Amino acid sequence: MNEILKLDHIQKFYGNQGNITKAINDISFSVNEGEFVGIMGASGSGKTTLLNCISTIDTVSAGHIYLDRTDVTEIKEKALARFRRENLGFVFQDFNLLDTLTISENIALALTINNVPVEQIDGKVREMAETLNITDILDKYPYQVSGGQKQRCACARAIINKPRLILADEPTGALDSHSSQMLLSTMQSINGQLGATILMVTHDAFSASYANRILFLRDGVIFTEILKGQDSRKVFFEKILDVLTMMGGGQTNV
Repeated sequence: MNEILKLDHIQKFYGNQGNITKAINDISFSVNEGEFVGIMGASGSGKTTLLNCISTIDTVSAGHIYLDRTDVTEIKEKALARFRRENLGFVFQDFNLLDTLTISENIALALTINNVPVEQIDGKVREMAETLNITDILDKYPYQVSGGQKQRCACARAIINKPRLILADEPTGALDSHSSQMLLSTMQSINGQLGATILMVTHDAFSASYANRILFLRDGVIFTEILKGQDSRKVFFEKILDVLTMMGGGQTNV
C-alpha cells in the first residue's frame, strides 16, 4: 500500500517570549493510500492544531510534511493554494456552504475553481450527488435542507475533484445522532468504495469507530494508536473506550 502522507518530527508553538505553548511536540506518523484514520484526544490535546498544520502547511520550528512524496513545506507561497486545491479535500463541522448558492452550485464550485470545463460540470455534480444520495435536493438552498444533507453536500464538494487526502474536522459535531450515523456510513462508503483517503479529527468514540486506525493525542504527543483489523465496529468501539479510560477520558467522550 502506497504511503500518501508523512509527518516527520512536526512541532507547533503558540505565543511569544515568556508565554510559549508547545501545542504539537515532535509528532511523526504516516497515512497510507485508502486508509481511514481517526485522531482523538481531549480538548487542548493538539488534534485540531495537527490537522491545521497539515491543511495549511502552517508549521513553526517544525520538521517536514510530505504528501505523496512531495515536501509541501518547501512549496512556494504562490503555488501553495493550487497545491491544496488539487490535493486536499475539506469537511468542516459547520459545513461552510454558501447560502446564496444551491446545493448543486455549492458542489460545482469546487470544479469551477479547478477550471473544469463547463460542459463537464453538471454531469460530474449529478454523478457525485447520486453516490451520496442527495440528487433530490440539488436545486434547493442550504437553509432549505437538514444538517445531515448539508454535510453530505460538503462531502460531495470535498471529494468531487478526487483529492489525494480528505481532511475532516469534527464532521458530526453539528449533527443529531441519526444524521451523524448516516454521515459516518457515507464516509465509510466513500473510503471503501471510492478508495478515498480520510484523516478525521473527532472527540467522539462512536464516530471514531468508523475509522480503521485511531491515533490518540495527549498534551501534543501521540499517546498510542490502535488498529481495527478484523474486529467488528462494536469491538473496536469498546477498544477505543478502553484507551480513553486509560487516558482519563472515560465515558465523557462517548
